[in-house]
Amino acid sequence: MTGPPAGDRMTVVFFPEGAFGPTNNCVGIAQALQRRGARAVFVVEESFAGTLAAQGFEERLVRLKPAPALPEEPGQFWKDFIRETAPELRRPPIEQLAGLVRPIWAELIEGARFAEERLGQIFAELRPAVIVEDNVVAFPAVLRAGCPWVRIVSCNPLEVEDRRLPPALSGLPTDDDRGWAAFRAARARAVGDLQAQLAALVASSGAPALPAGTFIPPSPFLNLTVFPAEMDYARSVPLDGSWHRLDSCVRVAAGTYRLPARLAGGDRPVVYLSLGSLGSGDLPLMERLLEVLGRSPYRVVVSLGPQHQRLRLRENMDGAPFLPQPSVLPQVDVVITHGGNNTVTECVHHGRPMVVLPLFWDQHDNAQRVQECGFGVRLPTYEFREAALLEALEDCLGDTARRARLAGVAARLQAQPGTERAADLIARVGARR
Repeated sequence: MTGPPAGDRMTVVFFPEGAFGPTNNCVGIAQALQRRGARAVFVVEESFAGTLAAQGFEERLVRLKPAPALPEEPGQFWKDFIRETAPELRRPPIEQLAGLVRPIWAELIEGARFAEERLGQIFAELRPAVIVEDNVVAFPAVLRAGCPWVRIVSCNPLEVEDRRLPPALSGLPTDDDRGWAAFRAARARAVGDLQAQLAALVASSGAPALPAGTFIPPSPFLNLTVFPAEMDYARSVPLDGSWHRLDSCVRVAAGTYRLPARLAGGDRPVVYLSLGSLGSGDLPLMERLLEVLGRSPYRVVVSLGPQHQRLRLRENMDGAPFLPQPSVLPQVDVVITHGGNNTVTECVHHGRPMVVLPLFWDQHDNAQRVQECGFGVRLPTYEFREAALLEALEDCLGDTARRARLAGVAARLQAQPGTERAADLIARVGARR
């Protein structure tokens, strides 16, 4: 697609991973930059075509693998992948390394290889002042684009390794290092050769070498983490001055949500159930949650996800395939979530306690951290008892000290929007060019 002439406006290219969480974080920052007169262009996986244009952004499309015979839905690349590996979600984190984590990183590396030529064409056409990347692997085309680039870490900040903190993806506690070494060793066995493959790909492209044992380097220009200070980790080695924390990064929702008349009013608490676009595709898990919550005394709002036509809402529920989450959260009392970083930080931004049912990747780390920080309860995703889920909801709803603390954190985050802070920092990097 051809966008309007850039004129003298700063062109900022956003390149998020082909999933809704990283994309939504980038949308909030891009909105803030556009309000300042910048030109924001999204490079998105082809199945997302039109979704960013509908929000007022230019798009450039890229594929991470050969095109399928039939059209795809947004994020179809990962929906298909997760569906095929769904049995692995029922395993503990250390057992997910070989059967789930390794294949994900392998797919991403092949995506970086496949997209290299197209990304180079896009960057040459747009000539951006700065590229903002939110991925967990390095794309050589970004590293050698000839302009500054910014790395956003929109996963749990354990992604940035510190040997005195739990290993990323483990879900292990911070106050007990038993199991840390075993997990790190298992992770190295599972993905060490993939890191070497990616390093070779980056080197062969002429881009700066990757640091040993990593999938993506820090940017020499600017690095952003997305995690509230009240939940962040005490590092043994402080990150350098290129790193900045965004306590939250909440976009302006593309739509609004209101409870329907049949559920509005009254004093029954409102529960929001959202397992993300991937977790909601696990039909047995979703159906069990709907069954349990359908017998509960609560009003329930459900993000049904891509398999919505196969799920049945109960009388105490309302829902839709996709909901404008920033509009939903202020209207609910407690959230049941998979622990995606985007949802966790948005819940804290709005002061909502959580019951976390993690599935994979950094969701295990976020679930553990939510519980450690007293912002909610972690439960076993596939083995939870009905009574335990209801008790966790009652705990979140009835703990007035927790709710007061969350309200205080929310007030601070809303008064200092991370989207505006990110826009300031990114604009400075672009202006230096």
